[in-house]
Amino acid sequence: MDVEAIERATLAAVAPRAVAEVDDWLVALEPGTIRRAKSAVPLRHDPAFSPEILDRIEAAFAEHGLEPAFRLADLPGLQPVRAELTRRGYGFEQPTLVKVSSAVAMLAAARGEPANVSDAPDAGWAGVFTGEGFDPADGANRVAALTRSPDAVYGGVREGDRTVGVGVAAFGYGWASVHGMRTDISRRGQGLAGRVLAGLAGAAQARGIDRVFLQVEEGNAPARSLYRRFGFEPAWRYFYWSKT
Repeated sequence: MDVEAIERATLAAVAPRAVAEVDDWLVALEPGTIRRAKSAVPLRHDPAFSPEILDRIEAAFAEHGLEPAFRLADLPGLQPVRAELTRRGYGFEQPTLVKVSSAVAMLAAARGEPANVSDAPDAGWAGVFTGEGFDPADGANRVAALTRSPDAVYGGVREGDRTVGVGVAAFGYGWASVHGMRTDISRRGQGLAGRVLAGLAGAAQARGIDRVFLQVEEGNAPARSLYRRFGFEPAWRYFYWSKT
């Protein structure tokens, strides 16, 4: 698995305001609410490691007035990092899966008319993130980050004058990555997310990109079931590490 490409593509999609590189690490420096955009992540799952690397990463966060945080795969090669973070008083939470599929597999699983896809979001697209059932501050942060992505398309399902299901596909490093999947609370369970995935897969295929990845919290059973139907298989699991 091309870990470095996936991690670089992830940060390109969620577009933190600054990214520092410390040896084999990317340090995302963003004050918003998207944890992927405000944590340090290794570009390898077996990086050369010494505690001094963590000192430099923590200093990068401090320079930007941010609390340090890490995003670490639950794999043996990162055990020295986890042990040192534990010694420094960090704890871990929010198990999340990185899952991979292909545009071909996604389109084969599609049902119904694919969502419309555009190069820029409109107000209706953005409004789904701040609608009923979603944290408006978090939604606004996600809209701001995802619309800063340097190369992305925006999928949406409309009913009349309302947008009721949305998602984003960002392109980079040989991958399409899916982010920002949201469905209006009144329309969940009606296949809208699948239509969004189909639209985004079609956009990836039109660009000649077949490899697709996404990230989903391990406890989100409905989303995991949907993604499984679209051919997504686990690549690795990670946790967020912080002192708060």
